[in-house]
Amino acid sequence: MSHHIVEVKDLHFAYPDGHKALEGVSLRITHGERVGVVGANGAGKSTLLLHLNGTLIPQSGTVRVGDFPLTRKTLPHVRRTVGMVFQDPDDQLFMPTVYDDVAFGPLNLGFPHEEVHDRVMKALETVGADHLRDRPPYRLSGGEKRAVAIATVLSMAPDILVMDEPTSNLDPRSRRQLIRLLDTFEHTLIVATHDLDMVLDLCPRTVVLKDGHVAADGPAREMLRDEPLLHACNLEKPLVLQACPVCTRV
Repeated sequence: MSHHIVEVKDLHFAYPDGHKALEGVSLRITHGERVGVVGANGAGKSTLLLHLNGTLIPQSGTVRVGDFPLTRKTLPHVRRTVGMVFQDPDDQLFMPTVYDDVAFGPLNLGFPHEEVHDRVMKALETVGADHLRDRPPYRLSGGEKRAVAIATVLSMAPDILVMDEPTSNLDPRSRRQLIRLLDTFEHTLIVATHDLDMVLDLCPRTVVLKDGHVAADGPAREMLRDEPLLHACNLEKPLVLQACPVCTRV
């Protein structure tokens, strides 16, 4: 299924202030993989993700989604294939009601109203937010907004789901519900996050970024046990892999 493949080759990107966010990033993600992208603040995680759905266009190097290189001409195809959930749900929720927000994408793709309704209700039910359909998004809690933002993407039925810091600002119960939800996604999942415990729960593979470079790429449990690697990249072991401070107390 080549349309599920994401391939990045020698990707470079600098912001207008001259900051080089990506310097030669290369990686290939195949159908059905779940990949965690981790790194300290400023490592390039969000910038990399913004290239995967065409929010940013490569300045140098290439991004390919399936058989299509990412260009301004291929943006419609790429955005139908890659669903992006941004770090701040308010960046995705702008309509008068939750229902309108979730329907926005399918309507713009030209689906019949009956199919749009079916997609909206299925997406809201999937994230456990069907009871919110008539609520204005600005009156939702942080966890509710996150769920609805995910529903806006699921209603488009993407082959590849890309998420930037999905557990940020969630309480423990909402975080666990989100992880259970993502565990049911059947296609390709790419998650950039500081939540390394979530990566262990969800992602067999981890890409570690440092200063715009790929510092390591391999099995998540192996990468996240590597203390010299984590120290060099200003990261700490996931809590579940750390020794219990009570048990080790002398």
